[in-house]
Amino acid sequence: MTQTAIEIAPNSALLVIDVQKGFDDASFWGPRNNPAAEDNIAALMDAWQAAGRPVVLVRHASVQPGSVLAADHPGHAFKDLVEKRRAGTLLVTKTVNSAFYGTPDLADWLKAQGIGQLVVVGIQTNMCVETTARMAGNLGYEVLVPLDATHTFDLAGPAGLSLTADELATATAVSLHGGGFARVITTADLLEA
Repeated sequence: MTQTAIEIAPNSALLVIDVQKGFDDASFWGPRNNPAAEDNIAALMDAWQAAGRPVVLVRHASVQPGSVLAADHPGHAFKDLVEKRRAGTLLVTKTVNSAFYGTPDLADWLKAQGIGQLVVVGIQTNMCVETTARMAGNLGYEVLVPLDATHTFDLAGPAGLSLTADELATATAVSLHGGGFARVITTADLLEA
């Protein structure tokens, strides 16, 4: 089965979701996967900025009591890799999983810029990255998700069920790609395109 070559639009927007210091708190989140995620996100930000393509930074301002992502908590700040690449980016602040429910309105901004292709990276793979990618697909955007530029954490569910971070990332990849919401690829695929 041959895969179609990846074509990056000149105005393809890179959405960098929730790359915040609060996610470094292992005592709060538990075990994570993909230690290369931050390096891959940085490489994509560098490539997008060097090409003059738009970069959108999305930051979660949790309204949950005690959250390490609350606006008044040090964990709300972007990780250094994002902060040092922040110049010239659009900042969207949200309190829910989807970047399309934030301020300023992401869909309005993308429409005003004539952007039809999105590359979605960040934290957490199965939460805000997946939710934003699904919504973008539903809204008609061409969505690319380099899975190795995301990471997540082990998660407990109902009735004693739980999945590891890697299992959750695999489930996200299958749901997004198999469900037609997005094309799941690698950072290298994008950097070579």
